[in-house]
Amino acid sequence: MSATLIERPAGAAAAPTDPAPRRRTRVLSLPEARWAAAALALFLLALPLHLAGAPAWAWGPLYALAYACGGWEPGWAGLQALREKTLDVDLLMVVAALGAAAVGQVLDGALLIVIFATSGALEALATARTADSVRGLLDLAPATATALSADATERPVPVAELAVGDVVLVRPGERIGADGRVLDGASDVDQASITGEPLPVAKRTGDEVFAGTLNGTGALRVQVERDAADSVIARIVRLVEEAAATKAPTQLFVEKVEQRYSLGMVAATLAVFAVPLLVGAAFTDSLLRAMTFMIVASPCAVVLATMPPLLSAIANAGRHGVLVKSAVVMERLGRVDAAALDKTGTLTEGTPRVTDVRPLPGSGLDENGLNENGLNENGLNEDGLDEDGLLALAAAAEHPSEHPLARAVLTAARARGLTPPPATDFTSTPGVGVRATVDGRTVAVTAPSALPSTAPDGSGRTAAAGAEQAQEVDRAAAAVAELERAGRTAVVVFRDGVPVGVLGVADRLRPDAAATVAALGALTGVPPLLLTGDNPRAARQLAAEAGITEVRAGLLPQDKVAAVREWEAAGRRVLVVGDGVNDAPALAAAHVGVAMGRAGSDLALETADAVVVRDELATVPAVVALSRRARSLVVQNLVLAAAFITVLVVWDLFGTLPLPLGVLGHEGSTVLVGLNGLRLLRDAAWERAAAGGRQ
Repeated sequence: MSATLIERPAGAAAAPTDPAPRRRTRVLSLPEARWAAAALALFLLALPLHLAGAPAWAWGPLYALAYACGGWEPGWAGLQALREKTLDVDLLMVVAALGAAAVGQVLDGALLIVIFATSGALEALATARTADSVRGLLDLAPATATALSADATERPVPVAELAVGDVVLVRPGERIGADGRVLDGASDVDQASITGEPLPVAKRTGDEVFAGTLNGTGALRVQVERDAADSVIARIVRLVEEAAATKAPTQLFVEKVEQRYSLGMVAATLAVFAVPLLVGAAFTDSLLRAMTFMIVASPCAVVLATMPPLLSAIANAGRHGVLVKSAVVMERLGRVDAAALDKTGTLTEGTPRVTDVRPLPGSGLDENGLNENGLNENGLNEDGLDEDGLLALAAAAEHPSEHPLARAVLTAARARGLTPPPATDFTSTPGVGVRATVDGRTVAVTAPSALPSTAPDGSGRTAAAGAEQAQEVDRAAAAVAELERAGRTAVVVFRDGVPVGVLGVADRLRPDAAATVAALGALTGVPPLLLTGDNPRAARQLAAEAGITEVRAGLLPQDKVAAVREWEAAGRRVLVVGDGVNDAPALAAAHVGVAMGRAGSDLALETADAVVVRDELATVPAVVALSRRARSLVVQNLVLAAAFITVLVVWDLFGTLPLPLGVLGHEGSTVLVGLNGLRLLRDAAWERAAAGGRQ
């Protein structure tokens, strides 16, 4: 069936071809962000007045308001946690800030409040943006569809009202409104949003189609087989939400001992205050000793000992094109011990390219072995078409087409500096190919399925019409088989019904793919796994080129999630690298998900824990190695901070530790561990990580 446009009846509405505008939560629409912004503004107003020596009545109220704006939400959350008999670090930080203010350290307490409020706002924004992307995924499916009644009358209906058994018409260029099966028609459907395959898939009667995929140049009549709530797109949404909800709670190393430490510190502070009172000490002295104890024993020092290496690693990775979304993610990256990679757009560039140009021997010769037109500017010579001539001929026929294969052929011709001759009488047959008249001769660029039967120029000649033509068909079939064994998509070029050459098209492997696979295998101790929705033959061929031995192909999104969970059930912490909507559930389910940023879908970018902004795949093992270096510095800092805290606490308990000296020791330890962590800001740290990732 050739592609024909169907006239739209008057008053019939077209299903939208593009997704609705993406809905993004505004930063200041979040209450956490508004309170954090207010606290920061008040702090910045008070700080210069305080440092300039202005009277307390000028800056004191500003600090008080900063405390209130930034501290009331974590304080309230902490009080609610207390009702559940837990003590979280947020409440402890608010108490520490208030304690600092009570002993005159107002500036330190206000800074602590602002830091915690800002951190909470950023976490709320990240959560909201992820929810935006999950909701936006539903916009891939059109809002309305053209339903067909029994008498072929068309009527627009909301997609949500379609029922199983309904028949819808999908015109060229429209998005398919529901999961179903083709009743009539033929077209090429872009299923990249579901399977990740780079090339459209030919759909004919009896084939399954999915909601949200983009129809090509043909018209389809589709019978609905699933309700909108059960479509593949809706299932992807549920998979992302479920994976995010069931993912193990993420905590920094220091937070794992938060409860016991916090409870112990509160109890010890109360004891330091109460015991001296019971033995007759002055109230002021007891309060001062208790406040000094709370400051020097505060987990602030431990938290700050943990954060600088992780934040420095985040900043360094960002300078080199990797956006790591939080300190928790940076810590988790260093713990991965298995890796799974998507194929299209991750290991490959995501754009089909002509990889092979195979003119057939004798192409362009007549039955006497002589060239009909002799040597001319189109590349004909006594031996037939050369590579440039074949590519120019195919590009001329493909020039009016919008198919990705056509774009690949035209790109290859331009790369060789070829100028295709003009073509006329262009027609396109979905799932088969194109046909046009070039220099007075009929040229067709088709799928290999056109080879064994009627020639695609419409002449009615068959492959058995003569021995010469049969020989050309056999040569073309052999070339097609060789290219397909190599994982290429083959297309055959005909001229006047005779095959004159075969082109091989494939998605090209990234230059750094093999090195990245080797580096991830060395870091994790397990060879990476390839997870792809592409066909098994192409997947195995590309995996062999990249050095991957285990391949799972033809996967839908839920299959990728199952593979990740199977690996994690075996005790592995899996790193998943992908780029498409179909990868988003696996990215959410993984221990750490990394998205390729340049061509990544919105859902993948928001769901992933980290984004490779510049699409440099080699940065993935580098950031894993950098995370491991950051974790080692965290351990060093914790040991150093613990040593300082121990010395200061013992001094305060068994001696008389002056408050200024206690604050100095506390802040001094923070400065030391901070400077230690800042070592990861240097470019040399990234270079060492990249070198370690390549070993």
